[in-house]
Amino acid sequence: MSGPHAEELLTSILQRAQAEGALGARPILEVIAHARSFVAALPDGVLSIMDLGSGAGIPGLVVALDRPLLQVTLVDRRAKRVDALRRAVTALGWGARVTVLEADADQLSRDPTWAKTQDAVVARGFGEPAVTLPIAGRLVRPSGWVVISEPPAEHGSRWDVEWVRSLGMGPPERCGAVVRFHVEHHPGESPSNPHGDMYP
Repeated sequence: MSGPHAEELLTSILQRAQAEGALGARPILEVIAHARSFVAALPDGVLSIMDLGSGAGIPGLVVALDRPLLQVTLVDRRAKRVDALRRAVTALGWGARVTVLEADADQLSRDPTWAKTQDAVVARGFGEPAVTLPIAGRLVRPSGWVVISEPPAEHGSRWDVEWVRSLGMGPPERCGAVVRFHVEHHPGESPSNPHGDMYP
């Protein structure tokens, strides 16, 4: 499902989630508009994304709505939220391209099945920078992207550039309501040799 009907259905799904306490009191249209900051920050070449701590499906479901060619993985460790997300994906008819995982994101990022597999990872309200960025970085392949919700610009940057570089990422790039990072390599790997010392 795509187009206006899909957006109407997604809006009603998010309204229901809000009524159940899974989203704050912010108007749903504003929630969707904020999620579209993530969509705008994703380069055209991105084909797969993972949404950490997806909760009610923000921003992951909005990304899936606006970028129908993407493979989207929604991750949450709460069984109740995962069940609601799976029902939402089924109702929207997106089962072939949207996966819902009940998992701890930190553990997932250390699982060889998932580590370094995503073109991009997005996170809205997942946790503090010191928690979110390393986890997201482990899930993204070299040359991929991490996009994180950011406080208003007048609050200044939350990111220490040298610490970000120590994670193998380029400096933070503000994109409206979000900040994005380019994953250049992983710690312990040479930028020109993403396989580390395994290969010449």
